[in-house]
Amino acid sequence: MRRLLIVVATLLLASFLYWYPFLSAQTPVTKDGAAAVTTADLLGGLSTADGADNAGLIQRAVDGGTAQIRFPKGRYRISKTITVNLAEVGPTSFSSDGTTTLVMTGPGPAIRYIGTHGGTASPHTMKPIVWEGQRTPLVDGLEITATHPEADGIAAKGTMQLTVSRTTITHVRHAVRLQERNRNVTLSECHLYDNHGIGVFLDGVNLHQINVANCHISYNDAGGIVAKQSEIRNLQVGTCEVEGNMGGAESLPTANILLDSTDSSIGEVAIVGCTIQHGHDAPQSANIRILGRCTKRPFTEELRHGNITIANNVLSDVRVNIELQEVRGAAITGNTIWKGYDHNLRVVGCKNIVVGNNVFDRNPRYGYGDGNDAKLGILFRDTQDSLFSANHIYGCGDIPVAVQFVHCQRMNIQGCSVLDFAHSGMLLQDCVKSRVGNNLIDGEIAGDGFGLRVQGGRDNVIEQ
Repeated sequence: MRRLLIVVATLLLASFLYWYPFLSAQTPVTKDGAAAVTTADLLGGLSTADGADNAGLIQRAVDGGTAQIRFPKGRYRISKTITVNLAEVGPTSFSSDGTTTLVMTGPGPAIRYIGTHGGTASPHTMKPIVWEGQRTPLVDGLEITATHPEADGIAAKGTMQLTVSRTTITHVRHAVRLQERNRNVTLSECHLYDNHGIGVFLDGVNLHQINVANCHISYNDAGGIVAKQSEIRNLQVGTCEVEGNMGGAESLPTANILLDSTDSSIGEVAIVGCTIQHGHDAPQSANIRILGRCTKRPFTEELRHGNITIANNVLSDVRVNIELQEVRGAAITGNTIWKGYDHNLRVVGCKNIVVGNNVFDRNPRYGYGDGNDAKLGILFRDTQDSLFSANHIYGCGDIPVAVQFVHCQRMNIQGCSVLDFAHSGMLLQDCVKSRVGNNLIDGEIAGDGFGLRVQGGRDNVIEQ
């Protein structure tokens, strides 16, 4: 009997020690002293019913400091934006394992993060209250969709280290919209698909250090990755599929990737290892379009901004594959470029541009025919101090000239192959102090043109 009592007492003590932390823990409370909504409350209260509105319950969980909001499997409607005021509630994450859908039925973003970071990306500008209480807001493993035409997916301002991963955003206006000041943003393994606005919208944002990696950004009607009225440094786009993002922009000069620094400032950009394609039905479509002039608020004494690398991408099937306007400092290397219906490459008003070791081809795909309606030309105009070397240009379509340099100066054009053009291979028109040599220009189809022609200009060195 005594032995039995000892065993029972031991079991009761072990049970008490196991449950004591939970029994003695204080119930979470909000700032006004009310009981906070716990994760268990959230999981138990969500409803997948058609008429249900889960916005209030989720917002109470956020405001109550739940911090880790992990959704169960289901499709949950919300009518209002879930706002995370990081200064009040601290680091907050929304996550699932890919089986949760949030359906936004009202205007505005489904999830909005608001922080107070006013420094740079440098650690010495980081206030402790931001680093300890606001850093790394996270959205992971969700699907966000909408029924309202003015609904967005995720919006953020004032954040530090916003991270969106393994998330699908579809049938909204703008999938991810960044405004005002943000630092160190990471978007990875996301599907931003079939939205009627922009996939990644850098909208009037002051943003240094943003990585967009391993994402599928496609069929967003107003552009894939678009920056406007923004000051941006250190934008990296890598190993992404960016496709068909011009369905609703028939009259606008949009692009799969559009960086417009008119009256703003964009520089230090790398676009590497991506497949970027589709949109030739839109009259002013482009795969990569970078507009570099700042007329009102120059970041430096220079009005041209740049320091751009475009490398090892596959680009095809738009009106213009790559367009640079008034950019200073860009390297375009190792790309495979085909089916630019107006131009494969257009460089206007630029300086210090290096274009080398690229393939500019005419190879048809997807049953679009052999490209007879594609012009596939290369144009440099009003550009200086640049290099065009070791490029392979083949089958340029029925256009007067395959490669043109117009009103350029100090251009170095070396070691290129220009083959099987319809009429003429290369033209230098009104160029100054430029050098052309060691190129293979051969194969005019019509037989009524020329390989290399120089019109006007002065102080040029032409070598065969």
